[in-house]
Amino acid sequence: MPVMVAVLFVLCHGLALALLPGSASVASFCFLIAAPLLAAAACLRQARQRRVALGWRATALAMLLWAGGMAMNMIDTLRGGDATGTPQISLLLYVVYGVPLVFVLARARRERWAISLIDALLAALLGVLFFLHTRFHANAGEAGMNSVRLLFDIQNACIAAFALLRWASMDLPDRRAFFRVLAIYALAYLLVAGYINHFSEYSPFGQYADLLIDLPFLLLAVLAPRAHESMPAVERSGLRHAVQAGGPMILPLLLLVVATLVVDHARYWALAGFVAAIMGFGLRSMLLQIGLLERQAALDALSRLDGLTGVANRRQFDAVLRAEWNRACRQGSALSLLLIDIDHFKWFNDRHGHPAGDRCLQQVAAVLQATAARGGDLVARYGGEEFAVVAPATHPDSARELGERLRAAIQAIPGDVLPQMVTISVGVAGTGAPLLQSPEALLAGADVALYAAKRAGRNRVEVWEDAGRGPATAASAG
Repeated sequence: MPVMVAVLFVLCHGLALALLPGSASVASFCFLIAAPLLAAAACLRQARQRRVALGWRATALAMLLWAGGMAMNMIDTLRGGDATGTPQISLLLYVVYGVPLVFVLARARRERWAISLIDALLAALLGVLFFLHTRFHANAGEAGMNSVRLLFDIQNACIAAFALLRWASMDLPDRRAFFRVLAIYALAYLLVAGYINHFSEYSPFGQYADLLIDLPFLLLAVLAPRAHESMPAVERSGLRHAVQAGGPMILPLLLLVVATLVVDHARYWALAGFVAAIMGFGLRSMLLQIGLLERQAALDALSRLDGLTGVANRRQFDAVLRAEWNRACRQGSALSLLLIDIDHFKWFNDRHGHPAGDRCLQQVAAVLQATAARGGDLVARYGGEEFAVVAPATHPDSARELGERLRAAIQAIPGDVLPQMVTISVGVAGTGAPLLQSPEALLAGADVALYAAKRAGRNRVEVWEDAGRGPATAASAG
């Protein structure tokens, strides 16, 4: 919404008050309903274009609730109600107006739907307790109205403070721009509401003070379409982490505070607030912990797998080889290692292109994984076009047979899967009972056997054993 349109809106509101003195209250109500509706429309438009859709929709809902409260106020006035008073339905909507804003300020990004549902329920209960407190004190004379005004001040101040914190701590441009707009609006609303509630509380609608009420909503309508963060965020990782960690505490703490305020006149609702705050925070924390554990498990799996082929990476291979070597030494059992190299892979890559080379690596890895199907065997990408298989409790002769099966399975890959036939060379090193000084020696032996297979013509298996027999061939040229 352009700035000039907002200025024109305020001028029209002022002219309506000046030119229609007999219908000033009705005219003012129309403008006071239209201003938050314009803000809601601007927010809903942003929700279709931005990634922070939930935040914009929640803000639009708050505007609609506020407009509904003003509409109920107008209806009550037209029916002959007190022009300076506020009907209970309007009071409810004005109170509930803050619930969507508190919800979006307390919510962290990328939360699962169950956590969002818990937050929504806590926010709704918070609105109910707010309303019970304001309704009770609104009927308690001047002292009660002062308490209501103080509660609105606290609510508006909390929204403004939380929005400023989220803006200052946010690192993502879209979300940072949203919280910047929300913070500016919340500060303007805090100042205007404070003035209206404390200095114009007995003035009926239809006065020039109503022009002030337009301003926060028009400001939001102007800023929302221009929500962008052109300046890079200042790195405040400590503040960001503190706000992200403390955000889930906002709703339960507010719920506990308001439940304490209503305990003397709405005991059962206060008890529901206490229970919901404690149980909601506990359940929310449990779900967050489950999510963290799941993400940690996924990251741990990713750290052990090769990103292209999906088999174990070099890091996992080194760890498993060391562990199996130690186990073989303790138990006196056999251990074999197979090093595998795709024959003429550079030529394949140059002829068919890197995408075809990646598909070749993926297909070879899948066949190796399916063929070395024992539970204890590990297939890993050793590097480039080289793979490795750790075969615990496997004697050299059995490892040689495994190498033959792997070689035959790769050679049998159908022609419609890869653009040409692919073969592998396999070097096997094994020991009946570990006699070598380290697993590196076994790895070196497998490497010697692999190069022997390549020198002997490729598409074959060579075996090296630590018993001093040297490399031995056990394969054919296919």
